[in-house]
Amino acid sequence: MTFRHPLVVLALALPLVVASSCTKEQPFRKPTTKVVGKVTVDGAAPDPAVQVECVAVGGMDASHPTFSRSDTREDGSFEISTYETGDGVPPGEYVLTFLQQPFNVMSRNYGADKFKGRYADAKKSEHKFTVAEGDPPVDLGTFDLKSK
Repeated sequence: MTFRHPLVVLALALPLVVASSCTKEQPFRKPTTKVVGKVTVDGAAPDPAVQVECVAVGGMDASHPTFSRSDTREDGSFEISTYETGDGVPPGEYVLTFLQQPFNVMSRNYGADKFKGRYADAKKSEHKFTVAEGDPPVDLGTFDLKSK
């Protein structure tokens, strides 16, 4: 009996040891603040989804770049992701760009932007926001985009 007990403990402990040793350290990961919002197109939920991208006003951090974006859900809501789903954005000043490109499953390609590039240029974007480290979650509200 005493021989089996250590084997059971070892069998239960081994997966924990292996799992903890496989954790990847992310030394350059920046803190993030949750950012949510909603997109409507001509007053209705977008179909297909709208791609929402956050572009840093001062340009991308060359030493530790990040890419923050989201796709809208069926109701038009979105939550920006940088490292993990819905984790938000690192501190900084951002502008938003929007694309609505239908995805063709057969060809595995995106079609033309239904907004015809109207909301795709970060330099012309009127949708700005700033996040500081330690800020509470940010709700950007609703962006009513026009298809024409």
